[in-house]
Amino acid sequence: MSVFFSLNFIWLLCGLGLAALAVYFFSSALFSNNSDAEALAWASGDEPVKSKSGLINFSRPLVHNFTLQHALRIKNPNYRESVRKKILTAGLSRELNVDEFIGLQILWGIMFPIALTILNFALQLNYPYVLSLAIGFFGVYFPHMYCNSEKARRYVSIAVELPFFIDLMALSTEAGLDFIGAMQRIVEKSEQSVLAEELHIVLKDIKLGSSRKEAITGLAERLDVPELTSFIAVVRDADETGASIATVLKDQSIQMRMERFVRAEKAGAKASQLMLIPMMVFIIPAVLILVFGPIILQFWYGGAN
Repeated sequence: MSVFFSLNFIWLLCGLGLAALAVYFFSSALFSNNSDAEALAWASGDEPVKSKSGLINFSRPLVHNFTLQHALRIKNPNYRESVRKKILTAGLSRELNVDEFIGLQILWGIMFPIALTILNFALQLNYPYVLSLAIGFFGVYFPHMYCNSEKARRYVSIAVELPFFIDLMALSTEAGLDFIGAMQRIVEKSEQSVLAEELHIVLKDIKLGSSRKEAITGLAERLDVPELTSFIAVVRDADETGASIATVLKDQSIQMRMERFVRAEKAGAKASQLMLIPMMVFIIPAVLILVFGPIILQFWYGGAN
């Protein structure tokens, strides 16, 4: 009986401690100053665009009211730089910044599991406490998963479009346009796509005073695609050595077509191997049943007669 009483007393103390922590977070968010205004100052001076993730759109007001001031206190430069690069390569710079990223982690990884645990204890909901732990792990890694999925989507789009864009640039330069003129003509004529948007940013940076080398280096940093990075390295070498950009683009166009052909061959070989799995699991057992089923039934019932 004393053991049971002591356990209840410990749970009561834990619940009171979590409730006090929740009150502290709420009051600090309610009476805090506008120190989070700097976190909402975007490079362009505009409001963030609507996110493609419904969870982020739902969480943004909560992050700004409750967790953004705590995210500002995380000063680890290495972690902040890794988050900045992850957001940049995912193409989310206009809809998410570093402080919001960390605020989302605090909201769904710490605050929400604590609130769920308090409600579970106070209202005797009898939810397993491991559920709060699982939600906490998901909340911490959700911004990373979202950025990784967006980066993978952008990689597929760029890998498909890049050979076609380089072909057009090679044809344009052979027709007499320079590198920037060819890029501008392609951006004007192309449909809305990831690569077209990024090339438009390159042209805008050049108009604002950046050199061609700086603009295309920024493109490689934003996209972090190996094929594009190697292409930009070749273009930069051509600029430094004075080689003909038309010849370089033509050679890169041939190489890109060969790489695309190799990727298609690898994808076809991988698909043929993956087809063996449903064949082994579903088709071959069905064929064996059709072939040997009547023989087994005839042997079994024929033997019984």
